[in-house]
Amino acid sequence: MINQKKTGYTADQIADWYLSKSNMSPKKLQKILYYAYAWVLTLTNDDINHLDNKLFDNNFEAWAHGPVIYSIYEEYKLYGYNDIPKYEGNIVKLPDDISDILSQVWDEYGSFTSDQLESITHQETPWINAREGLSPLASSNKVITDKDIFECYIERVA
Repeated sequence: MINQKKTGYTADQIADWYLSKSNMSPKKLQKILYYAYAWVLTLTNDDINHLDNKLFDNNFEAWAHGPVIYSIYEEYKLYGYNDIPKYEGNIVKLPDDISDILSQVWDEYGSFTSDQLESITHQETPWINAREGLSPLASSNKVITDKDIFECYIERVA
């Protein structure tokens, strides 16, 4: 495992990193950020009781259409279902290990549509657990816990 604590990046910096690769809808960006966060959390921490290594400090909320960071939603909501243009500015310099994880996330999930990514997150326990007791379209700002994220994805690493 990587010996580091919180990476010190912001969700906005990681959003720009992904948007520099391609334009995409706000919903797709949210899901890509979720998987980036989930895989950094899973691959850079030793166990569920010590989840100190995080890509950024933002929490994901279990919205009806999948995991959402509220501040990212606010920033890009004006695009609606349209694509956010490709980012042409400077992107944050990431350590090779983090850049490698983010690239793997892009390789794995980048070709999916936003609706496909939504469907995938709806089948996974972190979102399901956070939505417990809610109807499918109910509004919610319940936080998806890091422990649920780690527990779900660590099973895929073994």
